[in-house]
Amino acid sequence: MFHRFYTFARDLLSHGQDAALLFARLAVAYGFYEPAMQKWSDIHAVSVWFESMGYPLPTLNAYMAASTEITGVVLLTLGLFTRLISIPLMVVMVVAILTVHLPNGFGAGNNGFEIPLYYMLFLAIFASFGAGKFSLDHLLFGDEQ
Repeated sequence: MFHRFYTFARDLLSHGQDAALLFARLAVAYGFYEPAMQKWSDIHAVSVWFESMGYPLPTLNAYMAASTEITGVVLLTLGLFTRLISIPLMVVMVVAILTVHLPNGFGAGNNGFEIPLYYMLFLAIFASFGAGKFSLDHLLFGDEQ
């Protein structure tokens, strides 16, 4: 009895996988949008901030972080090259966690690493499962996306 109920629920809920991937991609893209735009609005200040934290080549890293984030916003929104862009975005999250958020603990309210960790987990899902059917990846590459 339980097996049949589970199979029914699994089959019913699996129809929502592509919509869930779409909404997750849009939410993560939106989460990267404001930080990316803040970096681009004053890239020099970001470079100075990176230098104060001891980043090597702070200006180059400021441009790389800002470029990765804004490119991620566009590609995640479109569902284009989703698996590929997820990897550098995960690197950005690892660096952010280790250099900015980790000393503040876990909680998001204290600028801890909770939110960047969630982004990183979602990006790992996108890297593993792709963008889903509601994406340019699916349109261009089909089920092999």
